[in-house]
Amino acid sequence: MNYKHTLIYTLSLFLSASILLSCNSKASEGTPSEERHEEEANNVELTAAQYKTAGIELNKIENKQISGTIKVNGMLDVPPQQMVSISVPLGGFLKNTELLQGSHVRKGQVIASIENLDFIQLQQDYLEAKNQYEFARADYERQQELAKENVNAQKTLQQAKTNYASWQAKANGLREKLKMININLAALEEGNITSTINLYAPITGYVTQVNVNIGKFVNPSDILFEIVDTGHLHVELTVFEKDVPKLKIGQKVRFTLANETKERTATVYLIGREITADRTIRIHCHIDKEDTQLLPGMYLKAVVETEGALVPALPDEAIIDFQGKKYIFISSERQANQNDVSETKESTGKEQVDETHHFTMIEIQIGNSESGYTEIALPEKFDAVKAEVVVKGAYSLLSKMKNSEEEGH
Repeated sequence: MNYKHTLIYTLSLFLSASILLSCNSKASEGTPSEERHEEEANNVELTAAQYKTAGIELNKIENKQISGTIKVNGMLDVPPQQMVSISVPLGGFLKNTELLQGSHVRKGQVIASIENLDFIQLQQDYLEAKNQYEFARADYERQQELAKENVNAQKTLQQAKTNYASWQAKANGLREKLKMININLAALEEGNITSTINLYAPITGYVTQVNVNIGKFVNPSDILFEIVDTGHLHVELTVFEKDVPKLKIGQKVRFTLANETKERTATVYLIGREITADRTIRIHCHIDKEDTQLLPGMYLKAVVETEGALVPALPDEAIIDFQGKKYIFISSERQANQNDVSETKESTGKEQVDETHHFTMIEIQIGNSESGYTEIALPEKFDAVKAEVVVKGAYSLLSKMKNSEEEGH
């Protein structure tokens, strides 16, 4: 009885193992078939005539010097010397201005007039000090002559000298105050006293802020206007701490504004020396080609080109973008159409070969791009040295391949 049970159990194990091996064999047989189907789907064949019409050109993968890159964000900024805040040293009432935000002004242009009764008193004080200074100078010179003849006492000479120096200092101080508020000294010394002064634009640029209105009293600390020279903007970029060692003065920067696709260039000229709380530093770049349409504060995305290296690369037009992935076509063997050879030989007596050209589309990985070339990485099974790549006409091959698939369905 035990013998029968053992025999039945052994037979059951043998049958189960046979069924399992059979299933595995069928499954393994399906895999190469699927692979072959996938490979065939990525193949395309051209006749010699089609090859010529498509303008196919082949070339080897080249080693190119391509720069590394750092992707960063930033904004357009104004150097401090290109932005001016306008104020009135002694204050006053705004009498007139025609400025609006966005107005363009030239250096030396009158931008506003300010009225203040204190201006009158200041001018009167200056004229009085100037007269006293001239009197004291004449008295001091006279006392010097008398002292040479021992007519006057030394004390009298010293008093005249002190009085002369005191009025000279007062007159000079008042003169500088009048210059600060743009009073015309030549006109004043002829007796022309005014209660109104003009404000002049110290630089050429655009008005970015207007903080006053006519009739408003402004204090010396109030900023009336801000003017920015947008002809000398620079790019300010934020770079993470880990990328700082890759930065050097003179590196090229490519950037695009948030609302544009146009690429512009700049050059790194200053690298910050302070790491902020978010572990970044600021770098400043000169824009290579100034553009008056650019405005300070515009956000941008940039790429800093770091030191390059020799890497496998292909022309940009050799790389096709298909279904969100990158591909290239590699030439397979060229084959002669034997039927055409036989028919041609029978009709003409001469053997004429009609070649067909075979290409395989393979997926690749891409890296940095520069000067029309892009760094690539081929799958391991392909020999990058021997591979002949389609560098012109790749999209024609893609179109032919897709048309063939549709006809096959």
